[in-house]
Amino acid sequence: MPSFTIETVGLNFNFGQQVILKNLSLQVPKGSIYGFLGPNGAGKTTTIKILLNLLKSPSDQVFIFGKEINSNRIDILKQVGALVEQPAIYGHLSGKENLINRCLLLRIHKSKADEMLALVGLTDAANKKSSQYSLGMKQRLGIALALISDPELLLLDEPTNGLDPNGIIEIRNLMMELTAKYNKTILVSSHLLSEIERTATHVGIINHGQLLFQGTIQELQLLNKPLLEIEVDQVESAGALILENGYEIMAQTKSKISIPYASAAESGIVNTLLIKNGFTVTSLSMQKKDLENLFLDITKTD
Repeated sequence: MPSFTIETVGLNFNFGQQVILKNLSLQVPKGSIYGFLGPNGAGKTTTIKILLNLLKSPSDQVFIFGKEINSNRIDILKQVGALVEQPAIYGHLSGKENLINRCLLLRIHKSKADEMLALVGLTDAANKKSSQYSLGMKQRLGIALALISDPELLLLDEPTNGLDPNGIIEIRNLMMELTAKYNKTILVSSHLLSEIERTATHVGIINHGQLLFQGTIQELQLLNKPLLEIEVDQVESAGALILENGYEIMAQTKSKISIPYASAAESGIVNTLLIKNGFTVTSLSMQKKDLENLFLDITKTD
């Protein structure tokens, strides 16, 4: 087996004259949770549709399990499960009936339905009409439908969209369980940096159809250097003291100073320094950049 479950090689895709993807080279390692990050309209859903061969890619640009997608479509798609946009659920059927229906279509024994309900935590709601499911339950049922054929690869397009905090945690835990216990590879798209940082092992950041960053989550976190935000009185004088003591000021407002965050212990040292010199520190907090600011940093360094 190749080390990359998904590999795109300089993938280009246009809708007429409009360039959607430009020279996109994804490398998704086997057994990883690959966070595919980008704002709405960046090209994430188009990429996922190409990986599912719903949109036709140029030849020799998309490889899944080491095989070219166009010439091995059926073999590849047998091993791929997907949840793109909204899950395809029949509202008049119960959760279990939806899964049994999928089993019949795929010629899988219907006992698999109960197994999937247990896996996604819907056993108690098995016989409830799916139209009465919450958004989070519908997403979990969608993932169960994607998993029923026991695929090696799962493609999830914004699976936490519109979910409440509990629903987000449920989907997050399910993804981590699928890779850790069942050795699935998951590509999950999102526009939320904070969400991807909690789940992913690897990350690709796309904007305007171009890959701006690709690497491990640790490499992304090195790039996304957090700041220590200090709310303090007499900002000008406090800033001068901080500079005198060898710290770098990254930003300063009328009430706050931001310096690079090093550690909790170092934050304590800065706090003590200010208090001992007569300043009143009202808060200290670690701040990470949002996706927009991270984009700006990445494009600056390119």
